[in-house]
Amino acid sequence: MNTTASDNWTAVCHIDDIPKLGARVVHHQGSDPIAIFRASDNHVFAVINRCPHKGGPLSDGLVHGHTVTCPLHSWNINLEDGQACEPDTGCVRTVDVRIAEERVYLALPGLG
Repeated sequence: MNTTASDNWTAVCHIDDIPKLGARVVHHQGSDPIAIFRASDNHVFAVINRCPHKGGPLSDGLVHGHTVTCPLHSWNINLEDGQACEPDTGCVRTVDVRIAEERVYLALPGLG
């Protein structure tokens, strides 16, 4: 699972609330919606829910491996670092994730 040190961890859901190869959207004050993805290997990733190309909702895309395909124009976004896969260029902001006791926590500044 993804882990990164932060003092602002906020519990957002149970891991089973996110279907494998699916997503869930989290809304919180002061930020764009966040898409949380669960890969087939149970790794969980979180990114701002907006494709860097035309702003498509990444949470509606298809998850394959550690990548999501935007539903609007088929851009592939690496969920580990938010980078668009070649030949496309661009980046979406990632959000740190941690899993503890099957709960999903996000590093949300000011909400921890």
